[in-house]
Amino acid sequence: MTVYLVRHAHAGSRSRWDGEDSARPLSGKGRRQAEHLADLLEGRSLGQVVSSPSRRCVETVEPLAGRRGLRIITDDALLEGADPLDTIALLHELATGDGAVLASHGDLIPKVIRRLNARGMRTSDANLSQKGSVWELDTHKGKIVAGRYHPPG
Repeated sequence: MTVYLVRHAHAGSRSRWDGEDSARPLSGKGRRQAEHLADLLEGRSLGQVVSSPSRRCVETVEPLAGRRGLRIITDDALLEGADPLDTIALLHELATGDGAVLASHGDLIPKVIRRLNARGMRTSDANLSQKGSVWELDTHKGKIVAGRYHPPG
């Protein structure tokens, strides 16, 4: 089984956004990246779509969820600034299902990948987290055993 850890797509400049950062939407580039994510995961087994409550994360997985007829569930363990151990616990919880996509933030994903590597996850990819990128995480008996990085489209 596989879980996919996605960094939200391009959302424009934080400093140019006038409002709560959690309400910052995707840019045109980000919407194209979100469509690319849906294309990338076409035909893959997915039972759940889980996102940080931040608008840019939810919007990143909307095209995918829409194509699959899945509801987006939000979880604070994926928020910017969340504890990576909470995120890893969520990943392991979802690793026993039908496949899942989780949308999160650029500050959290590298921390999660470092901790998974320390726990024995195999990967030859650099610990990157570009906007719109995906970490494909293979699981075995609920444990994450291997990871592959897919740069943004």
